[in-house]
Amino acid sequence: MSKAVHGLSLRALSLTALAMVAFAGNSLLCRAALKGTAIDAASFTSLRLLSGALVLWLIVALRRSDREGPGSWLSGLWLFAYAAAFSFAYLSLTAATGALLLFAAVQVTMIGHGLWVGERLRPLQWLGVCLAIAGLVGLLLPGVSAPPPLGAALMILAGAAWGFYSLRGRRGGDATRVTAGNFRCAVPFALLLSALMISRFSIDTAGAGYALASGALASGLGYAIWYTALPHLKAASAATVQLSVPVIAAAGGVLLLGEPLGVRLLLASLAVLGGIALVILERR
Repeated sequence: MSKAVHGLSLRALSLTALAMVAFAGNSLLCRAALKGTAIDAASFTSLRLLSGALVLWLIVALRRSDREGPGSWLSGLWLFAYAAAFSFAYLSLTAATGALLLFAAVQVTMIGHGLWVGERLRPLQWLGVCLAIAGLVGLLLPGVSAPPPLGAALMILAGAAWGFYSLRGRRGGDATRVTAGNFRCAVPFALLLSALMISRFSIDTAGAGYALASGALASGLGYAIWYTALPHLKAASAATVQLSVPVIAAAGGVLLLGEPLGVRLLLASLAVLGGIALVILERR
């Protein structure tokens, strides 16, 4: 019995680690594409969502699950809003700053929704919320090392959109099938955006490759892996492990993209991630 439990834990740990690397990879791939290739942000968004939809459709088709889980147009719209704002934000943000702002905005949206529907926070959780907000304020205050205001605003918008998308995802059903349906519904919105921005259309092989990798591997396959690991994780563990995504993105930005990791960003990261960790762990 102990060997079976150990094997299950090791499998869940491996799948969780792969999923977190995949999620952080979205920031690295998007930043690398928009910084170092000719692809425009709208085209990156369209290719990412299209390739993600195709991979998820293939996974669902191969699994042949009987569980229900159709996507919805509203969830698809939130998914598109996240992906589009995410891409345009990375025209000016570093991978680390973008990942931190995204994660913080998602968590603030989720916590805010909990308060709206009547959830009560304990004193230590309120301390965590204040600490996280202080970290964000410190990061966004004007200064030489502050992120560009437009890029920061777009990434916060992306995080809020992902938060609302996640809240809708709590309705149950086959999570992978639901995600596949939502990606399919998001594709027309992305194609419409590309059509509206045809005057700025630009693409090359490297940029398209990054976008396809972001959609097929970091998004489509990443979500499928995450939903496979999720049933084996406790709720608090599942939420806490996501704290690693901004850290992985920051390390990748420094090691792979040559981006600087300033003191302001480091202190803000400690405050934001530490504060959110307090909220998550106390929720148990």
